[in-house]
Amino acid sequence: MSLYDDTVLVLKGYEGQEELRQTYLDHLGAHPDGMWKACGAGHVTASALVIDPEHGRVLLTLHKKLRMWLQMGGHCEPVDATLAAAALREGTEESGVPGLSLLPGGPVRLDRHHTPCAWHYDVQYAALAPAGAVEAISDESLDLRWFPYAEVAKVADESVVRLLEATRARL
Repeated sequence: MSLYDDTVLVLKGYEGQEELRQTYLDHLGAHPDGMWKACGAGHVTASALVIDPEHGRVLLTLHKKLRMWLQMGGHCEPVDATLAAAALREGTEESGVPGLSLLPGGPVRLDRHHTPCAWHYDVQYAALAPAGAVEAISDESLDLRWFPYAEVAKVADESVVRLLEATRARL
């Protein structure tokens, strides 16, 4: 199965955000290359909110280009067999934390937003940090920092706050 086919199945199985979910499916239906950065009309991205429920905190990255505190995430790559694998790869690469595991149940939220490169149809997962997780900054970040749940709204935008709320509701 291709990454495109996997993504369509993931989206068809996603419950909630019906109108936005259909927008994603319509985009993919109109753009067979809609998984890839080269698709100028927009593309599916995968992200992962790295969370440490034991300590009530999340790991956010200060994005180098956007200069915003965000969850880990980015463009799908040819090595990604599934959308979940793309989210886990991005989460691991950008956090430097080995041993992340995705929260069961598939994506937590969808968030469509415009970026300097194109529209991003972001499929957002949550990744559980293992005990004793130590982060390591990547070249895509200006900073990497753990924030207590209560501080996220002070540093991040509404999309990250909604992702955290949805993730906590699923825990």
